Amino acid sequence: MSKNKINIIHSTFVPLNIENVDTDQIIPARFLKGTTRDGFGKNLFRDWRYENDDETKPKPDFVLNQSKYKGQILVAGKNFGCGSSREHAAWAILDAGFTAVVSSFFADIFKNNALNNGVLPITVSENFLDKIFAEGTESTITISLPEQTITIDSTGEQQRFDINSYKKECLLNGYDDIDYLLNIKPEIEAYEESVKY
Repeated sequence: MSKNKINIIHSTFVPLNIENVDTDQIIPARFLKGTTRDGFGKNLFRDWRYENDDETKPKPDFVLNQSKYKGQILVAGKNFGCGSSREHAAWAILDAGFTAVVSSFFADIFKNNALNNGVLPITVSENFLDKIFAEGTESTITISLPEQTITIDSTGEQQRFDINSYKKECLLNGYDDIDYLLNIKPEIEAYEESVKY
């Protein structure tokens, strides 16, 4: 399935200044019954958002329940996405409206699941992460996937981030793995013709 293309993201951000956020906190196991990517966003951080799992009782101190925090970018503490492997964690983040997640460290499995599902995980230094957290609620961040840079707009401070070149091409074009293969089908066919005996 094709996903939205990612190029430049200019947005306010939601600060989740908590370390070691595991996938069960991102999307609790009881919500893993779905087989499509739709509808998981409403249960993102479910146990942190509501009292006794009651949607009519949002916890006022949790960032997703505060209207002053909004945007396409989730900024999280170190070691985000640790724990069990569940693709649903990336689905929930995307379905909740986030295009990118910024942290100083990601669990490898979460990072790969995010990239495979149209969410851009950006690893920055701990010092840079602290500077983002110190920004105000109206502050914005600009992420350039083509340039592989993230910028704190209020100060102009910028860092480069790494991304696998294949995954970068997929995100820029909104491809999943099948879309990518279909896109290069003429090249594959030409190669097959060239090696026929």
